[in-house]
Order: sequence, then structure tokens, then C-alpha cells
Amino acid sequence: MSTITHAEAYLVDIAVETVRTDAVQAFLKQETVFVEIRTADGRHGMGYSYTIGTGGTAVLALLRDHLVPRLIGADAARVEAIWRDLYASTRATAVGAITSLALAAVDTALWDLRAKTADLPLWVLAGGAKDRIPLYDTEGGWLHLSVDELVAGAKASQAAGWQGVKLKIGKPDPAEDAERIGAVRAAVGDRLDVMVDANQSLTAAEAIRRARLLEPHGLTWFEEPLPADDVAGHELLARSTSIPIAVGESMYSIGQFAEYLRRQAAGIVQVDVARVGGITPWLKVAHLAEACNVAVCPHFLMELHVSLCAAVPNSRYLEYIPQLRAVTRTEILVEDGHALAPTAPGLGIDWDRDAIDDRRVA
Repeated sequence: MSTITHAEAYLVDIAVETVRTDAVQAFLKQETVFVEIRTADGRHGMGYSYTIGTGGTAVLALLRDHLVPRLIGADAARVEAIWRDLYASTRATAVGAITSLALAAVDTALWDLRAKTADLPLWVLAGGAKDRIPLYDTEGGWLHLSVDELVAGAKASQAAGWQGVKLKIGKPDPAEDAERIGAVRAAVGDRLDVMVDANQSLTAAEAIRRARLLEPHGLTWFEEPLPADDVAGHELLARSTSIPIAVGESMYSIGQFAEYLRRQAAGIVQVDVARVGGITPWLKVAHLAEACNVAVCPHFLMELHVSLCAAVPNSRYLEYIPQLRAVTRTEILVEDGHALAPTAPGLGIDWDRDAIDDRRVA
């Protein structure tokens, strides 16, 4: 029987592995919300979502007070029905970040259980399009780093066989952004993809201005140039530059992605499995992007996104930001600049339960 007989949620704080800053914020810590479920036949699923320093307790409260109790007695095999029921029960707070993050913790646990029941890795169960995905490095591109540090990081990634690096922009002086990007491009040549990320810090007029300054450097994409709710601004920017516009990490529903794609305001979709509400909606966004001939390059959570990238045909890149090493026993496998899809049934994340318990927030 796949009837859910036990469900619990708890919060774990994971310290950042390195200093991470962008144009609008610093990554303080990863507040990681876990959900575990068990069924009448003894099967177990474990899922999670996250915030980058605030709001974790709010996600946990929504889970404990409203969502987790609704799981008891449900058929774990009916993942879509459970997602819809939970979403409907929180309609007063949807669409919103807290609700989507809470839904994701449940949904990833259900998919973990579903894949284990089928004795398949998640990426095979969800589509099995490919068994590896190219990596790009973000860790060497943070905004506080000097030009020399940016260059050194990009050259190290290139020497390791990776195909791309991402650099943060948003300095007060646009010329400084251009100088930093230009120095990296001059150091690595034309054979390495270079992406930039403004973290929603610009106006449409300023983004158009900076795009023109950066176009000579042959960028692979211009990420989150404007606030995520400024669809019209992104549409205007996309029409004014040859650089593909990448959005999605700060979008929390399928409908938001549909609007961007409908208006041709996004050339790269960066859907985040936690922020969009789980694997169930993530796959729908990926297939929607495929129907529009747009690539998917998800934001963060590489340990889970490696499987989702492998599941769909239109994934192009996986972002390298290691953040779970403190609570896992193994890391994703990397070969020739590609992350390899895990082979174990379920999500493929080898959790260290003792380390997780040590970091639980009371």
C-alpha cells in the first residue's frame, strides 16, 4: 500500500561554503526545509527546499500547520493529485514564495518515494533524455571579487574543462562592469561561454545601456537584469540586444513562465525546482520551454537539478554552486566538464543523516 502513514517537516541551517555577494544581497546561510514521508508498506521519501537566509521558519510553519497534516491517508503514488490538493488548500497565499517553497519540499519527497518504488533514478523516471549535462561555474564570479580574482577563477574553470563561467554585474559605474567582463574575456579567449547576472538590480533603460556595453564580449546570456515582475521591461530589453535574456530563479508559478515565453521576453529559462513548487511544476515549465524552442538552465540546487536536467531534452547547462557538502556523504560526479546523472534510485542525493540532525533548528 502506498498510503502515507507518517509525514514530518523540519528545518536545518547549512552555513555557506564561501562568501557570496551580488548587486543586491549576500548569501547568509541556506535555511533548508526537509520533508520526510513514510507509507504503509514501509517505503520512505525525503525532499527539501531552501531559502538563502530568511523565511525558513515561515516555510516550516506553513508545512507543519497546514500541509503536512493533509498528507496522512493520501495515496503517495498520486503525486499530481496531492500537489493540486495542497495548492488548493493554500490558495489564499498563492502564488507566493513561501507557499511554493513549502509545496516543493513535499513534492520532492513524493518524487523521491515514487522513483525508489519504481527502482529508478529520478532522471530516468522523469524522462531520461540524457545521462550528463555541461557545467558552468558561478563560484569564481561573485561581485566582491577583484578583476584578478575573476580572471584567475575563469582560467581555472577553463583548465578544468568546464564550458562556461558566470560573472556578477551591477557595479555603480557601468564602465567597471564592462572592464571586469572584458578582462575575463581577454584572458579566456572565445572558446569559453561567459554569462553575466545582474540579480534584478537594473531598470530597463539601464539594462539596455549595459547590454550595449557588454555585447562586444560575446556573452551567452544576461541573467535577471530587471525585477522578475517587469515582464514588459524584459520584453523591451530582449528586442534591443543580441544577448539572450535569462530569467526564472525568482519566479514562483508556471503562469509566470508562460507569460515570459508568450511575449518572447526570455531566451533562457532558469526555473528553480524549490521556488516553482517542486518537480511536478518544474517539468511542466521545462516542457513548455521546449515547445517554445527555449533552453532550460536551472538556478542553484545542482544536486537535484542534475537529475532534472538529465530528464529533459532542452536542458543546456547546470549551475555549479556546491552547498550541500556539509550534509551529504558524496558529491555529484564530474567528468570532462559535465555533471553525470546519479545512478541510485530516487533523487540520487546521499544524505548524511547524522550531519543533518546536528544542524536541526529547534
